[in-house]
Amino acid sequence: MMRLGPIGVGINGVSMTALDRKRLLHPLAGFVVLFSSNYESPKQLTRLCTEIHALRDPPLLIAVDHEGGRVQRFRSGFTQLPPMRRLGELWDHDVMRACRVATSLGYVMASELRAHGVDLTFAPVLDLDHGRSAVVGDRAFHADPRVVAMLAAHLMHGLLLAGMANCGKHFPGHGWAEADSHVALPVDSRSAAEIMQRDAAPYAWLGPMLAGIMPAHVVYSQVDALPAGFSRHWIETTLREEIGFTGAIFSDDLLMAGACVAGNIGERATAALAAGCDFALVCNDTTAMDTVLHTTRWQRGADFDARLARLQPRGAAPPMSDLRGSDLYRNALGDVNTLVEP
Repeated sequence: MMRLGPIGVGINGVSMTALDRKRLLHPLAGFVVLFSSNYESPKQLTRLCTEIHALRDPPLLIAVDHEGGRVQRFRSGFTQLPPMRRLGELWDHDVMRACRVATSLGYVMASELRAHGVDLTFAPVLDLDHGRSAVVGDRAFHADPRVVAMLAAHLMHGLLLAGMANCGKHFPGHGWAEADSHVALPVDSRSAAEIMQRDAAPYAWLGPMLAGIMPAHVVYSQVDALPAGFSRHWIETTLREEIGFTGAIFSDDLLMAGACVAGNIGERATAALAAGCDFALVCNDTTAMDTVLHTTRWQRGADFDARLARLQPRGAAPPMSDLRGSDLYRNALGDVNTLVEP
């Protein structure tokens, strides 16, 4: 038995090569993160996930960014999921209906992913819609942190109904900084008090409901010169000690421009883990993956396996044929389709 490690990696295409298999068998690998480039059809995805799971015991976890709206990696053969802003708009005129539909959306999202072998989606987005960040935009539920927390709680309940954990992002909040951390290093110059009272508030309110959290590649300049994902202040002092978060912490993709401040790719992974991240993600460059896997020095912490266990899927996942015959799935799908624009 080979226990899982702290590095999240990717594969090149729609099937595994011998080099992919070798990489995934490295003892530091723990996650495989899939993208649109890894998807061809539902049958192909199921076959790929089955092969990945068969490589290791315990199996590698398979994750994806599958939030809905602009960020949905698998489309053909999957339900078109609306952007989260649609739930916020529904909340503004029918609070209870919005809560129900959020639960249904989480269930459809997770049940379809699990039916094809995917274990975890990096959702929900807990950023506030300040009307400033184009990269967040309609990915956010709402501008009011109370609404964000309530809708996220119901969406996470839907994920849990399908046996899937969650990962809130991007702590403490990416909604104010205008730059896109994929291509630049965003800076948020607000005070710590304002950030904590508004943007970070959903993380504190949701508490133990959150199994995972992903910090932002954003510099909060009045707090720390380092982006949150490399900052012991944000991760250890604020998230662990002040908020009391006990789940897993994922770096955002270390190949993003917002991570460049931490050095080369090997240094970024080391810095993220040293700051308190449990998992370092490097997913779209095979050379970078190999560098991180072969240069990272890591010791398993006392809490690592417990945090990892909270991310594991729960129960058997029904295949799509069974889901389509299920009243729960059909009713949830009907709710979701009321939000999808024609």
